[in-house]
Order: sequence, then structure tokens, then C-alpha cells
Amino acid sequence: MKLIDLNKAGGIGANSLYVQFGDLNILIDSGLHPKQVGRSATPDISSLRGKRLDLIVITHCHLDHIGSLPLVMREHPNTPVVMTQSSRMLIERMLHNSASVMMRQKEDANIPEYPLFTHEEIDRYAPRITGLPFGHAKKIRGLKDELEFIFHPAGHVAGAAAVEIHHGGKQYFFTGDVLFENQRTLSGAIFPAGHFDVLVMETTRGLTDRPPEKARYREVARLIDCINDTIQRGGSFLIPVFALGRQQEILAILHDARKFGKLVDCPIFASGLGMDLADYLDEITRKTGHTNFSRNIIKDLKIKPAPRQLKAGEDPRKNALYVISSGMLVERTPSYTLASGLVSSEKNMIGFVGYCDPATPGGHLLAAKPGDSFLFETADIRTKVRARVDKFELSGHADRDELLQFAVQATPQTIVLTHGEAEARAWFMEQLTKALPKTKVIDPTPLATYEI
Repeated sequence: MKLIDLNKAGGIGANSLYVQFGDLNILIDSGLHPKQVGRSATPDISSLRGKRLDLIVITHCHLDHIGSLPLVMREHPNTPVVMTQSSRMLIERMLHNSASVMMRQKEDANIPEYPLFTHEEIDRYAPRITGLPFGHAKKIRGLKDELEFIFHPAGHVAGAAAVEIHHGGKQYFFTGDVLFENQRTLSGAIFPAGHFDVLVMETTRGLTDRPPEKARYREVARLIDCINDTIQRGGSFLIPVFALGRQQEILAILHDARKFGKLVDCPIFASGLGMDLADYLDEITRKTGHTNFSRNIIKDLKIKPAPRQLKAGEDPRKNALYVISSGMLVERTPSYTLASGLVSSEKNMIGFVGYCDPATPGGHLLAAKPGDSFLFETADIRTKVRARVDKFELSGHADRDELLQFAVQATPQTIVLTHGEAEARAWFMEQLTKALPKTKVIDPTPLATYEI
């Protein structure tokens, strides 16, 4: 096997792996970097030019894994794309939303390269995308070689899959983004136990050591307690969320808390792509049974749409709970604008519930101390941090010890580290080298070729 990490910036971003099995060329994921814009946000797909691409595999529908897919499909018009059935139900909606966002950014931020692809292209390429069930073995053939691949449930978000590949008498396993714990809306990963010759694994939470007091059920209870306290003190509580997965998960948690009388009575505001995707998850639940989400949750919670025209630096003073994107307070998003108005009052609270890149506004706010001066740069708002800001360990990614345990039991000859910042990969490199001294551990340099 030959492998090239096409994510030219490294870390977590435009996730894309170019993998060769004999004469078969496969691309696993094709994302966009959330902190970059224009062509700089895409993987470096120059390695694919002039070569036959036999298959594109998508592990799940977050934009850091699918956001540049139409660009690759444009350059390789005969290459089929495969993913799970649930991801197939989601991907067109996700890509259409991305095209719409790029059109707005083209005008608002003067990015002449946008949109990178159009709504018409998405519709034209859609017939080439196939959804496959979990556990279904599928073979593809090249001129000389043949391989078989199988999708396994990876938790994380609806449709997320790990990919098991058999080729030349060897077994390869790509974890994709994985969560072993059950969520309210989705069961945890179900991976095959036993040996793999090569393991390609995510490393997102390599820097996060979860102590027992941060167990998921305790963090859920702490979140509800903090919401209640904030509302009862006359403040508002903002939960920044990712539209796919995290927003529906938080709504399900709030629904359970309200049902059992644990959540204070208050207005709940939510809107955007995540609310639209709630309908998709409802459909996935009914048609596949791989998720557990009902659109009735939104009705039962009496959710109101968030104000369309949030004003930067202004606290709406609704004494309310807001569940809106983006999860990392990315510039020019509703959560970014609302946070710029909430953060100056000690009555309010901002609670992060997922991965937050340290270099994003959300990461900067988490690192700030009470009383610090904080700049919301694109909103041109500078204010004191007086609101409570905290992180709740409800990530959609597996704890590092769980991934380490899975890797050790697989006894691979080679492990390739992906989807993690440099320090997180370094932790895995050290621990895996200790636990598996006979295993070769690779932290790939972007765009370098590795023969495995």
C-alpha cells in the first residue's frame, strides 16, 4: 500500500488520503479546512491529476471530510463515490449548504474564488454517489488487482463509518472519526476485534485526558445544572454547536432533561442548517434505524427560531438558551455574533460541547481568563470577558485511551496517525511506541509518499 496525506496544512482540516493498493487508486475523504478560505482550504489534489482514480470513499458528512468532493468529481468524471446509506441521505444537503455559504462569503468577505462549486454541479454529480449498508462486503477490480471493503459503524455522527479493506492477503483498517460511547441520538462505534496489518487512526483527543469525574453522564448533568443556574440568575446560556450531529444530540439531551423535570422552564432558540438536518435524522431513524432522533423533540421543546438579525456586541437579554452554530465560534456565524454580545455580562454563560480548535475564536475564548480584554475581530467588538465560559466533555470523538486500547488489541505491523494536531499525534506516537515496540508508527508529512 502507498499512502499520501493530501491535507497540505496537516492537523485537522482538509482531510483526504490518497491510497494505492497495487494498481487500484482510492481517495478516502475530500474535505475543506475550516480555518482557510478559497483554494487554500482544499486538499492538494495535484497528485491525482493524470491518474486513473478507481474509487472515492467518504467516511462521513462533516465538511472537513466532504467539502471539496465536487472538485475531485469534476476532475475525475468517471469515478464512483461510495458511503453509507445514512451519509448518502445527508450529503447533497450538506454540499448545497456549503455552496450557498460560499456565495454569501464571496460577497461579504470578497473571496473571488468562491463558490468552488455550484448547486448545478452537485445535482449533476449526485447520480454517481452510492450508499451502502454497514457490514456489506463490496469488491472493486482494477486492471490487475482486486480489493474488498466493508463499512463499520463509527459512532461520531449519523452515517459515520470506519473502512475495512482486504487486499493481497492483508487487512487494512481506517477508523475515520470515531466515538465508542453511545450518544442520545446514535450508538457508539462497533469495530471488529482482532488483528489488522495496517491501522490508520484518528488522533483528535490526544491531548485530552478525561478523568473519572468528567464521565459523559456527569458532564451531561453538569451542563443541565449550569443552564439552570444561568437562567435562574437572569442570564442567557449559549451552546455553540456543529450543525450535523452535535445540535441534534444537544436537543435530545435537553428533551430528556425537560421530560424528567430537570431543566428549568425558559425560551430555547435554535436555527440554521442543524434544524433542517433534524428532519433528515428523523428520516434516517425511520428508514435505517441507525440513529435515534425524532422531529417531535423540536415540537416538545417549543423551540423558537433564533433572531435572523443578531447584532454584534448586543445582548438580546431574552433570559434564554441558545443552541446555534458554529461550534467553534467561527467568524461571521450566528454563535460568533451572539457571543460578542453575551460575553460582557457576568449573568451569561457560554458552554462548548465539542472539539474546539485552539486557533479559532472559540478556542481563544476558552483560553481567556475572566476580566481579559477580548477582540471579536471581524465584528469589530472588543469587550471584557465577564460571562462564564466553560467546556463540557461531550465530544463526538473517542477518548485517547479508548483509541489506544483498540490499536493495541489490533497488533498492527504499521499504524498511521491522522486527524489530529501535532501535539495530539505526538502523544499517540509516544504511547503506541511503548505499547507496541514492534509496530512501525507513522505521523505522515503532508504530501509525502509512504510505502507501507
